[in-house]
Amino acid sequence: MSNRLAPHRWNSEDVRAHLLNSGDFVSTKVQSLWGGFAQFALRDNVLEVAVGLIVATAFTKLVNSLVSDIILPPISMLPCMDRNLDEKFLILKKGHDFNETLGYHTRKQALEDGALIWTYGNFLDEFMSFAGVGLSLYLIAIIYGIFSRGKGSMLQEKTKCQYCRKPVPPKAIRCNMCTSWLDGREDRETSALPVHD
Repeated sequence: MSNRLAPHRWNSEDVRAHLLNSGDFVSTKVQSLWGGFAQFALRDNVLEVAVGLIVATAFTKLVNSLVSDIILPPISMLPCMDRNLDEKFLILKKGHDFNETLGYHTRKQALEDGALIWTYGNFLDEFMSFAGVGLSLYLIAIIYGIFSRGKGSMLQEKTKCQYCRKPVPPKAIRCNMCTSWLDGREDRETSALPVHD
């Protein structure tokens, strides 16, 4: 005799009832998940972050255009530059069809020939774009601080905690890193025992 359980035989009414019951369960779960997602996605903070990301993406494109279309072309006209900055490279290993007199004129030409190149110009181009974005954001923060007149400046002055040396806001009464009191409580005698001299 076998210890296995006999498989349950489903009739059409059992299957139909099971599907109807599980349909209600799935519908309830989907509605619960959708409600939770809508509550999360439509909060003020999430919408502010989404708008900020969209504006930041557009701003990054603007600054990249400023660097690559306005700033870099005059730099490329300097006597030491014979082509656009992003096309400057060093040949580390020559390709199959390398011509000693002509060399490679573009990165694409060198890569198609199988050469190993060091594209320092592209790195400098990207670095200048990064510096341009950072400087622009800093200037926007300064301008915002001038026009807001102290109503929540983007650039806040920081002081250092005297115990852990981490930056804290100047009006803080407790360090958020080491939790020390910054109003002098840490320096006062805290013992309940009398002090004997």
